[in-house]
Amino acid sequence: MSYIDGFVIAVPTANRQAFIDFAREFDPIFLEYGATRVLECWGEDVPHGKQTDFYRAVAAKDDETVCFSWIEWPDKATRDAGMKKMMEDPRMDPNNPMPFDGARMIYGSFAPVLELNA
Repeated sequence: MSYIDGFVIAVPTANRQAFIDFAREFDPIFLEYGATRVLECWGEDVPHGKQTDFYRAVAAKDDETVCFSWIEWPDKATRDAGMKKMMEDPRMDPNNPMPFDGARMIYGSFAPVLELNA
């Protein structure tokens, strides 16, 4: 079974195209280092909850859209090796301007426990 890195971020709604352009530039690097799939999803039907929700998780402001992204890897070993290479890659310079506030990104790595396919 695959291994998943998941991310939730708040992107200024006005930066939608900049977010897409940023992803088109940097996401292929994940594929280069072994990821099998990268998805960047723009929030369309993201409800506000009474106790918790995606908006609160990333401290989204009224002029921001919540985005959900994930990277699929064939296994944890490939992910660990790929992420190590990513961190050493000069293209991933932390000074590259991101079209969102990376400090409010939430992320984690997950091992699937069930997979169903159509």
